[in-house]
Amino acid sequence: MDLQTLAAHLGLDLVAVSLLTFAVFCPRHRRRELVPAYLALNVALFAVVAALSEAAGGGGLALGFGLFGVLSIVRLRSDAVRHQEVAYYFITLVLGLLCGLPGLSLPMAAGLAAVLLLVMYVGDHPRLYRRDRRALVTLDAVYREEDALRAELARRLGEPLGWTVQEVDYVRDLMVLEVRFRQPEPMAHDGEFVRVTPPYAKEAA
Repeated sequence: MDLQTLAAHLGLDLVAVSLLTFAVFCPRHRRRELVPAYLALNVALFAVVAALSEAAGGGGLALGFGLFGVLSIVRLRSDAVRHQEVAYYFITLVLGLLCGLPGLSLPMAAGLAAVLLLVMYVGDHPRLYRRDRRALVTLDAVYREEDALRAELARRLGEPLGWTVQEVDYVRDLMVLEVRFRQPEPMAHDGEFVRVTPPYAKEAA
């Protein structure tokens, strides 16, 4: 890959990861601390792929083993980041791979990058399942019957879609659950201020 082709692929990679990070991820999730991680992972992987392609002389086997060694050290803890953020990690990783591959033409890389951006834009759109939420709930009782537990969660949160029991403590009589629920539709009068005049004020007037 000559310098001109390398610069074109690098420019495509920077444009793609910038759109993903600053136009899709940041306005929706407001996680500024993850922006350097996404950018660093993407550009570093692009540099590694480009360097391995030159060092291996374009050999697919050597490049494959080199990428396997690089990707084996990239580990994401699902309990430290949310599933949406893990998805963005993988997209930034794949963008770096696509744009850094020497045998992939620039139009093909641009088309595949556009498909990835479109999938993330639509799949993580706020209007999809906008009322679905997830929360960690601690109940001050141990429920043995599913119907009773469902009714209690519906009373506290809304319609429960599912839950995972993380802890049951019979000594302190409590349960800790990770609950997926759907918020109820807002009422028409929610947020409105209604002034109520006390009866004695009317009499005084």
